[in-house]
Amino acid sequence: MIAADRAANTGTTAVRQGYGFDEARLNDWMAAHIPGYAGPLVVEQFKGGQSNPTYRLATPGRDYVLRRKPPGALLKGAHAIEREARIFSALGGAGFPVPHVHGLCDDEGVVGTPFFVMDMVEGRIFWDATLPEIERDARPAYFDAMNAVLARLHGIDPQAIGLGDYGRPGNYFARQIARWSRQYLDDGEAGRDPDMDRLVEWLPAHIPDGEDVAIVHGDFRIDNLIFHPTEPRILAVLDWELSTLGHPLADFAYHAMMYHMPPHIVAGLAGADLAALNIPSEADYVAAYCRRTGRAGIPDYGFYLAFNFFRLAAIFHGIKGRVIRGTASSAHARERAESFPVLAGLGWRHATALPQQAGAGHSG
Repeated sequence: MIAADRAANTGTTAVRQGYGFDEARLNDWMAAHIPGYAGPLVVEQFKGGQSNPTYRLATPGRDYVLRRKPPGALLKGAHAIEREARIFSALGGAGFPVPHVHGLCDDEGVVGTPFFVMDMVEGRIFWDATLPEIERDARPAYFDAMNAVLARLHGIDPQAIGLGDYGRPGNYFARQIARWSRQYLDDGEAGRDPDMDRLVEWLPAHIPDGEDVAIVHGDFRIDNLIFHPTEPRILAVLDWELSTLGHPLADFAYHAMMYHMPPHIVAGLAGADLAALNIPSEADYVAAYCRRTGRAGIPDYGFYLAFNFFRLAAIFHGIKGRVIRGTASSAHARERAESFPVLAGLGWRHATALPQQAGAGHSG
């Protein structure tokens, strides 16, 4: 399934039916808004991307990437292209590894929906979290790079880079649980799941104390990172549409969820022999993040994992709804939709596990 996942999400293809637009009109917009732009323009669609259709814009001098809202009826609050462009610009100005944004366009007359254009960053994307392409001795450095970049993000002062109003302060978990519960419950076409229904009830009653606030990515996975072609260094963090101001431990636990994630769903390590692969254990990985962020450990780690499986399940439930409505932007979306109940089940498993502490010599 990992090979199928890579094949379904790697590279470009001809623009899929229903996702084309007037390329001459886009060419004119780029000529007017992007310094140094020169056509002719060749447009292809990236295979990956469940939510916002993404295109490679090739020109003789350089390549660009265009991300747009999908056509068709959209759920309120989803496909936040404008927010993604804003955070790219703010973080790029702070030296954080994101692609440079050349322009945002909210005129639907250009390609049919709002979009933005950014640099095409060349490097490696890993679809298999066990890193089979990397020598065994080098693998820890790649995991450490991910850990360090996420800790660095959580250490950036939102106010200092103009993102003080990027999310509502306080009650992050209550608001997120309410948001994703509402999105799940409102999308009746996609159906219900008993484990998901249990999480909707359980999570609000078990929110840990504490109101830490940081910029959170919301989807920090190995396959949303572009690594240097030959070095264990991250050149760009992609797919920020779920970013906001929120609790850093929610963001970190979403990333660390890879240790429990079946690899056929998204890049995960469930079932892998970490010692044989020379991949850090979950306990060591959590401890490294805690050292970088000045934490003694992560109490209530089980809650954070349950919350993130619930949240990802809600996202996949939304993909299921888009498949049913015919607005899903990826040929791989149907498999994602079918994984929804698996994620809900994993969330409920962590919710009903014994209380967990991570980062102080214990695995979550």
